[in-house]
Amino acid sequence: MPKPPLPPHEKRREAVALAYRQTDAAPRVVAKGRGLIAEEIISRAKEHGVYVHESPELLTLLMQVDLDEHIPSQLYLAVAELLAWLYRIEHQEGGGVKK
Repeated sequence: MPKPPLPPHEKRREAVALAYRQTDAAPRVVAKGRGLIAEEIISRAKEHGVYVHESPELLTLLMQVDLDEHIPSQLYLAVAELLAWLYRIEHQEGGGVKK
C-alpha cells in the first residue's frame, strides 16, 4: 500500500545548484538533491555567500535536468530574469548579496 503524502511542513527539502561560466552555452546543474543532500547544498551555498532563491516551480523543472547538463532552452528566460535580478541587487547594495 503506498504511503500517504507528507503534510507540507514535513516534505523533504529539495535543492538545485546552477553554475555559469562565460564559456558555457547556458547555466549548468552542478548539484541537486533531496533531504540531507539538499540541506548540505543550501548550507554550502550560504557559507560561500551564494544567494539561495526559493521558487518551487523553477525547482521542480530544474530537478528534471541531469547533473552537469545545461538547463533546457525553455528555462533560459526564467533563469536569465533571476540572474538579472541578482545582478541589480548586488550592485544596489554595493557588492554583496544578503542571504
